[in-house]
Amino acid sequence: MSLTVRGGNRAAAGTHAREAAIVNAVADQRHTEQKDLPAQVRRWVRVAERITVLTGAGISTDSGIPDFRGPSGVWTKNPGAERTATLQHYLSDPELRIAAWQTRLHHPMWSAEPNAGHQALVRLEEAGKLQALVTQNIDELHQRAGHAADLVVEVHGTARWTRCWSCGDRRQMSETLARVTAGEQDPPCEQCGGILKSDTISFGQDLVPDVIERAMRASAECDLLLAIGSTLSVYPAANCVPVAKAAGALVVIVNGEATAMDQLADAVLVGSISDLLDRIVD
Repeated sequence: MSLTVRGGNRAAAGTHAREAAIVNAVADQRHTEQKDLPAQVRRWVRVAERITVLTGAGISTDSGIPDFRGPSGVWTKNPGAERTATLQHYLSDPELRIAAWQTRLHHPMWSAEPNAGHQALVRLEEAGKLQALVTQNIDELHQRAGHAADLVVEVHGTARWTRCWSCGDRRQMSETLARVTAGEQDPPCEQCGGILKSDTISFGQDLVPDVIERAMRASAECDLLLAIGSTLSVYPAANCVPVAKAAGALVVIVNGEATAMDQLADAVLVGSISDLLDRIVD
């Protein structure tokens, strides 16, 4: 009996060793595949004819603009800051608006410049491959990088303009910030005296149906979707991914961390967004 036990232990040990070897081999293969993924995605980009890009705040972090939900995000560090982006709080609380105007006045967006990631996407347009650039960002760095304005679909609006909540008067943000600098803490609309806010979509505010329809249509008609710098947790913009996938497009996610839709992607690239985009776009 003792011999049987010892023989069984040796057999079990041999089985465990083989299993460990298989696990290590699979891990090595996955590591190799991960290393080779940027090259594979670059080949997909080269042969694609209709590319739609979806970008989130992560693409602008290398330009010095913090994201919202990442490890060092604005709302991660200060959850209370999300109140300024909620419409009902903004409209009802004058003190919150005063704080919001100071945040806008000192926002790093005003000194930010497009980074290598933005420039890589411009190369897609120059190659005639980019059919739409759907962005959740409000910084206009895509346009400043050189994209044609009519290719950029701003689903959450722009922080470089203001809009009156009452009459709809729209002006460049710089005009209103000059008033803040001159001493107006909560500058009212010069046309009707109404409340001014950035021309962005706040939580609790209706999206523009035509803009969302265009984003979904561009996702349904592409042969390759690049989802870049987004946690893919904010809807309806995040729906670009399943819409493109359902239509038969390849889906590539490029982000600094895991996203809510990695399981839908044909490839997931995790790392420096600027570096990765520079590697996958010729």
